[in-house]
Amino acid sequence: MKVRLEKVDNHEGVLVKALLDSGTTGMFTYKKFVKKNGFKLERLERPIRIRNVGGTGNSGGLVTYEIEVNVYYQGHVERMRLDMYDLGRTEVILGMPWLAAHNPEIDWETREVRMTRCPLLCGKNKEKKDKWELKEARRRETKEEVAIRWMADEKEDWSREEEMEMDHHKIETMVPKRFH
Repeated sequence: MKVRLEKVDNHEGVLVKALLDSGTTGMFTYKKFVKKNGFKLERLERPIRIRNVGGTGNSGGLVTYEIEVNVYYQGHVERMRLDMYDLGRTEVILGMPWLAAHNPEIDWETREVRMTRCPLLCGKNKEKKDKWELKEARRRETKEEVAIRWMADEKEDWSREEEMEMDHHKIETMVPKRFH
């Protein structure tokens, strides 16, 4: 699938081929592609060892850098970090974390990828996110209203207790002490 990667510092963008790979446990970009397009590198605190499918170490060495980019695809926008690695000629690999988070609809015959089930935090779902936030605000208001009603009920109970004490006191004054 073709996605647009945008540099976060100056918003320059480039169209790239992204490979969706459910067997990959991360999101990666190709070392030569990063250098060619001048993306800003950020050193990882701890290098990451890449393993092949069989569990053997990958010949590309350790991942020591990443880039931060904005990714655009069919109205979907998100900021993400891609680990820089020697992938061969693949410019971007979106692995299982991305696939699980977005759960895209994939038509394998037409090779169409539709972003219809994105999480609320995605840029594509701004309207859905706004509706969710409004619903949450209403839910919180309801809890507050319940709390207010509870406090009012408690106050009514306190008033009743005071009222009962006053009635009891009135009765005591009306009845002679010898009958108490």
